[in-house]
Amino acid sequence: MKRNLLIFITLAAILSTAYAMGILPESETDAVSHTLHRSVNPGTLSAAHANLGDNCQACHTPVMGVDTAKCILCHANNESILQRQPTAFHASIGTCKQCHLEHQGVDASLSEMDHTLLTSIGMKEMQSAEAGTEEASAYNMLVDKLRLASPPHERISLQESVLDCASCHSNDDQHRSLFGRDCAQCHATDRWTIPEFKHPSTNSTDCNQCHQAPPSHYMMHFKMISAKVAGKPHARVEQCHQCHQTTSWNDIKRAGWYKHH
Repeated sequence: MKRNLLIFITLAAILSTAYAMGILPESETDAVSHTLHRSVNPGTLSAAHANLGDNCQACHTPVMGVDTAKCILCHANNESILQRQPTAFHASIGTCKQCHLEHQGVDASLSEMDHTLLTSIGMKEMQSAEAGTEEASAYNMLVDKLRLASPPHERISLQESVLDCASCHSNDDQHRSLFGRDCAQCHATDRWTIPEFKHPSTNSTDCNQCHQAPPSHYMMHFKMISAKVAGKPHARVEQCHQCHQTTSWNDIKRAGWYKHH
């Protein structure tokens, strides 16, 4: 840190001299000075990296900046990242700093997903594929799509449209693949909820067309506890409307808000 401060002071002195001599206009001097200040004091680390304190070299390499190799040094043993479907794509990503931005404050999140940025990173990785390979063919096809096409849905950008949502999110698919793989027909990339969605009538009795009962409902737990709590001891598992209300799954008729797991 002391070395960085010395460099900053030296460069600031050079800038001041350049401004005084008329070599640099005031606006450019201010801009460069701000950049130098940010390089010495870029901002507070997030809570996840707060333990690093002033040890800049834990992440940064002189001249290079943030070094991916140093990120891997700390996170290589986090096998869960590669084992979980939504984050398994990290196995083929060669950069960390583009997505995981630091020095944004102690409360900043390091895992906010930018799908457009993910597309550009993926395309850059595919670009280096050997000619004639399946990956190279896929890259050329996507380049043509981005150059000639338009977004298939207003909910996503053209860049995001080349992503295969199901490759990361099929385990989260509450529709059990019944609606196909074109998630952007209904969903946006910044949220799962659909503001325009209107639930069918509260008098509907076809809930199980869309909703899957939890595993406990296929065991004795359902007859012994759940159905009795709702006052419907003879209800069948597929008759969701007998016990549940559309305000929330846990809003049980007769019992009100009920959490029993």
